[in-house]
Amino acid sequence: MGSDIPDGGAGGGGTAPPVPPRSATTLRVNGDTRTLDLDHRRVLLDVLREDLDLTGAKKGCDHGQCGACTVLVDGRRVNSCLLLAVALDGCEVTTVEGLTGAGPAGEGRPGRGLAGEELTGRGLTDEGPIGERCTGGGGGEELHPVQRAFLDRDAFQCGYCTPGQICSAVGVLAEAAGGHPSHVTPPAAPSGRPVPLTPEEIRERLSGNLCRCGAYPRIVEAVEDVAR
Repeated sequence: MGSDIPDGGAGGGGTAPPVPPRSATTLRVNGDTRTLDLDHRRVLLDVLREDLDLTGAKKGCDHGQCGACTVLVDGRRVNSCLLLAVALDGCEVTTVEGLTGAGPAGEGRPGRGLAGEELTGRGLTDEGPIGERCTGGGGGEELHPVQRAFLDRDAFQCGYCTPGQICSAVGVLAEAAGGHPSHVTPPAAPSGRPVPLTPEEIRERLSGNLCRCGAYPRIVEAVEDVAR
């Protein structure tokens, strides 16, 4: 016969389940310092979307394989779905919302401008207030050069992957300018010198960002425009 005694000992005095460890974590997100009490198991993507209401970075595969969640951490592009937020204590995080008004490699004053928010795949249209802000007609802050190039080249369709594509492109520009080679960089290329971003280089460096709509040719053209 089964016992009526709860697990944890006679008399029903079972122990409570362990409380997940938490830590106060300070992140500098798009120029704003935020200190959060975080469960150690939470990843950066969920913290950005659920705690900070920065929904530009998207959850696609949740396995670091599609690139939709790409953001910049200390200037380097990362898959935010794979990074534990508590491990980033003290780091600088830049999302697509924070690129507005920044320079080609992400330098400049970060801020959560209207234009950055619109380039999140929620309203990439040419009509109405959102379209006006995207194209500079509604008084929004200046677009990042990569954001502007994506609009000029029509380098998106549904827009779901666009924030990750843009953040990854910003990272690519910085990597190439810093002389970091890719798999297709010629072995004879001078070490430490800026790497020219040819279409082949751009395709290789952005190969971790998937676009199910197939906007790759226009994405490459957009990045090439900024790299010139």
